[in-house]
Amino acid sequence: MLLFQGNSMQLARSSFGLFLRNCSAAKTALPVLTLFTKDPCPLCDEAKEVLKPYKHRFILQEVNITLPENSAWYERYKFDIPVFHLNGQFLMMHRVNASKLEKQLLKLEQQSAGG
Repeated sequence: MLLFQGNSMQLARSSFGLFLRNCSAAKTALPVLTLFTKDPCPLCDEAKEVLKPYKHRFILQEVNITLPENSAWYERYKFDIPVFHLNGQFLMMHRVNASKLEKQLLKLEQQSAGG
C-alpha cells in the first residue's frame, strides 16, 4: 500500500509539473513588449497609459537603462526613451504609435494562431 501511495504521489507531482509547464508555455505565447526607460521619465509614464488597452495582448518588460548592467542600452537610447522592442525587435521610440503596435500585434497573433 505504501508503494502505491508513493507512486501516486510521484504521478501527481509529474502531472502537476506538466500542468505548470503548459501554463508557462501559454504565458510565453504572448509577445514581449520591452520598454527601455529610466526614472524619472514622464514620456514613459504617458506611454504606459496609452498601452493600457493593449496590456492583455503582451507581456510588458521594463528595462531601466540607468542600471549598470544596462549600460549598452543607455549608450544606445539615452536621448530617445521611451523606446519599444517587440519580441526583441525595434518597434518605436519617443511615443506609442498605436497603429504600428496594433499592426504588429495582429501579425504575431495571426502567426501564433496559424502555427
